[in-house]
Amino acid sequence: MKVLAINGSARKDGNTAILINTVFEELHKAGIETEMVQLSSTVIEPCKACWACGGRKNCVHKKDMFQEIFEKMTQADGIILGSPVYTANISANMQAFLERASVVTDMNRDADLLKYKAGASVTAARRGGAIAAIDAMNHFFMLQNMFVVGSSYWSMAYGQMPGDVQKDEEGMETMRNLGRNMAYLLKALGERRQ
Repeated sequence: MKVLAINGSARKDGNTAILINTVFEELHKAGIETEMVQLSSTVIEPCKACWACGGRKNCVHKKDMFQEIFEKMTQADGIILGSPVYTANISANMQAFLERASVVTDMNRDADLLKYKAGASVTAARRGGAIAAIDAMNHFFMLQNMFVVGSSYWSMAYGQMPGDVQKDEEGMETMRNLGRNMAYLLKALGERRQ
């Protein structure tokens, strides 16, 4: 089994990556392979609503990483979305990515591209807006017929500067529990498919 994480932070290896890696640690203990894609070095172009993505290969945007990342999503058993809170919501790159992914799945609804996968979201917040960011990412999962993984609290941790989230003990434990819950769900889904 494999879990793909998409980190929508503008900072490579910042707080959002720390949260994702904490979830990954628990997945590794369960023998689940992981990969993180960080959007910090790229720009995901926004959807143009041209509907050319029917058939999944015809998007007017050819110079960003969307298609490569989306293909990895379709191959993964689980998906983690991570974004810091920017203006009480997810990052612009994550928003553009999710909008395009939603249009691709909608234009190819018969293909069930993400159906029955496990999804989890994480966010790093300086102060407020974390619930809105988590909701935005979890709504994407629900639109795709995916299973949303929960934890012992909302999957958020407080921190502004890189590394600050590690001081939020409850937030870090929430991430570890999220990883354990995701591993449990993935194994249950795997057994169900056999």
